[in-house]
Amino acid sequence: MFRILTLIAALVGLLFTQPAIAQIEVDITEGNIDPVPIAVPDFIGTEANTQRLGAQIASVIRSDLEGSALFRALDPASFLETQTDIDYEPTFADWRVIRADALVSGRVVADGADRVRVEFRLWDVFAGRQLQGIRFSTTPDNWRRTAHKASDAIYKALTGEEGYFNSRIVFVDQRGSKTERIKRLAIMDQDGFNPQYLLGGSDLVVSPQFDPSSQTIAFMSYETLPPQVYILDIATGRRELLGSFPGMTFAPRFKPDGQGMIMSMEQRGNVDIYAMDLRTRSTQRLTTDAGIDVSASYSPDGRRIVFQSDRGGTPQIYTMNADGSNPKRISFGDGRYNQPVWSPRGDKIAFVRQNRGRFAIGVMDPDGSGERILTDGYLVDMPSWSPNGRVIIFTRESRGRDSRAELWSIDLTGRNLKRVDTPGQATDPAWSPILD
Repeated sequence: MFRILTLIAALVGLLFTQPAIAQIEVDITEGNIDPVPIAVPDFIGTEANTQRLGAQIASVIRSDLEGSALFRALDPASFLETQTDIDYEPTFADWRVIRADALVSGRVVADGADRVRVEFRLWDVFAGRQLQGIRFSTTPDNWRRTAHKASDAIYKALTGEEGYFNSRIVFVDQRGSKTERIKRLAIMDQDGFNPQYLLGGSDLVVSPQFDPSSQTIAFMSYETLPPQVYILDIATGRRELLGSFPGMTFAPRFKPDGQGMIMSMEQRGNVDIYAMDLRTRSTQRLTTDAGIDVSASYSPDGRRIVFQSDRGGTPQIYTMNADGSNPKRISFGDGRYNQPVWSPRGDKIAFVRQNRGRFAIGVMDPDGSGERILTDGYLVDMPSWSPNGRVIIFTRESRGRDSRAELWSIDLTGRNLKRVDTPGQATDPAWSPILD
């Protein structure tokens, strides 16, 4: 059984200096049409294995930062200076010549038989000063996770906001023809590396969701009829039925504190939203309308809920208090609205809109104002937020006999649309919180 990759790396402290205020301006609200050029040379190593790790870590950092579309990683072949010791200031003039705004210099040092020390400094090239210095102690095989943590630190130092690189994505891997499709629960790093299966292919599963600790996944399974919600412990592989209910349960999502869950349940022919206390397994019915109420998602503070309902005649987005009181419709545009998801920042709600045969991924404010469409297509659905609330991953399917289901991501500006690598066809992505 798959076991969660334990993060052995530890942030042992800031090195050298306290973070300084960058003069580099990185606009993360409107999107950078001209990304900030950043130089990330291979980290220095004195032995063959540390040199190899240094090159691998720098490569992942370059890929992470460039993938955000906020940065442009400069070609190492253009570098004029070859650093041999990160304890001395770079020759800033050499980096200004190649128009680098920021520079990351790092090294990997063997630290005993099975550990390495990874250190890096972040420099503001034009101000000629260090912005950050960080050291990690880790095992050599944990180098990729360490690189993602370094990318998050660099991202935060230059943008002022948390990154999202040290995170994972759970999804449904799909193989076979449409008539004999095998759907397996799978997990991978946010950049598509280290894919692993969590369950075999005998169970039809959909709608996986992480708990706030990233150690547990809730999902809906068709293993038994009617379909039910299960909880999977990633580390142990232990799977547990959430509860024994006479009707179908589906669309599970954890409460932000991890102590509860919200889901839809079919009872006596009607579908309503229920909250469950995971400690007592007691349930509370939150909606009582005759319409179909599904796709519930908590606000980050757990005090409000956004959901989809057809109580007005067509699927629309509503909000209500966490106890089910004060339901209020917030979507009023053309078409049918579904799959609302509250941003971890609390400032936006992502949704899917279907209008005139086209599907679109959009965002709106929690009061329904400020609606913007980020991308559309033949079929786009199942949006999920990055841990910092700046990027949305979703399923995108093409049209025709050779259609494929893929994962794509787009940032809040709508300017950074890109496909996320998966081993095969993939649907139902759910982004984890930042890992420890």
